[in-house]
Amino acid sequence: MELRESFLAIYADLPLGLRKEVILVMDKEPITWNVAYIEVFNKTEKSKKILKELNEMSII
Repeated sequence: MELRESFLAIYADLPLGLRKEVILVMDKEPITWNVAYIEVFNKTEKSKKILKELNEMSII
């Protein structure tokens, strides 16, 4: 499974309250599950960095 697909599957199973939690700090900017979802859904350049970091941290 690709990183994007893994992320979307995990996000879909998250309780709504957890989606507001910070999962990553990138370039001194906190990234919540919701922010990451928006970036990944829209296939932005930032989403590539987010997915890479989450993969390295074994979150996805």
